Amino acid sequence: MDKLDVLIIGGGPIGIACGVEAERKGLNYLIIEKGVLTNSIFHYPSNMTFFSTSEKLEMADIPFMSIANKPTRTEALEYYRRIVKHYRLKIHLYEEALKLTKNPNGTFEVITNKASYRAAHLVMATGFYDLPNKMSVPGEELPKVSHYYKEPWPYIGQKVMVVGGGNSAVDVALETWRKGAEVTMVVMKPTIDQTVKYWVLPDIENRIKEGSIKAYFNATIAAIEPDNVSIKTPEGPVKVPNDFVLAMTGYRPNFALLDQLGVELSLDEHKKPCYDNQSQESNVPGLYLAGVVCGGLNTREFFIENTIVHASYIMNDIVGKKQGTS
Repeated sequence: MDKLDVLIIGGGPIGIACGVEAERKGLNYLIIEKGVLTNSIFHYPSNMTFFSTSEKLEMADIPFMSIANKPTRTEALEYYRRIVKHYRLKIHLYEEALKLTKNPNGTFEVITNKASYRAAHLVMATGFYDLPNKMSVPGEELPKVSHYYKEPWPYIGQKVMVVGGGNSAVDVALETWRKGAEVTMVVMKPTIDQTVKYWVLPDIENRIKEGSIKAYFNATIAAIEPDNVSIKTPEGPVKVPNDFVLAMTGYRPNFALLDQLGVELSLDEHKKPCYDNQSQESNVPGLYLAGVVCGGLNTREFFIENTIVHASYIMNDIVGKKQGTS
């Protein structure tokens, strides 16, 4: 088993950016991705539009062309595919990292579902979209419950409960309602999140105000049953007839992988991993963090556009260590 200079875990936009920088610097590298290329983006809703403009998402000196100012999911999937093809990046898809260990000599051993690797450095670019925040209520395991949403067609004429009050929940509620679903929202806060996209916020507020979409505020799910959902509200318990529950409750980083190598987390509610802002190196020497994983549970701090630079920070530091200048 040959030793890699760097193994990159995660084949999303930032993992790809790290691969490009490693390729440019002549490092012996490999990217592993547990699903499809840019797996998180692939699982976004089919009609999703990015918040950022295509110009801000550009990387690797490859123009990001989109029909509108803000690109769609499909345009992003094509863009990152072209980058991988252009740079002939070394990437293994459908290969999941299962066990990470650090040897006494400082190298890392990585066991996946397909192979094992030895690397001088590791980059964790795993994002957070793959692990949903569970509601931890009875019935959450029922087939009618999903933490992901793709498109509205399965919900035509169905009683749909949307859990959450952020951008994803609002998009799901409006899109399924417009296709003929009977939509009820359960929002933990007293209002819809005021950071929802400014061109969408008045729409959802007006639909709720006119009664087209029913909404329970300051409310939580108590239990899910095959034909209904029990809700805790300020006025007392409510039972709502239901066919599908779409829980847009957010996502979290893969803390289990970080724990395997002893990455320290902040003691506050954000559980932000420990790393150096200049090099992106964690408290574990040789282990680097890239992308939104750096924010821990604070998923609004880092995005694609403001973490692309992590790739150059990391690879510059690795090259400096190889040359004895870092």
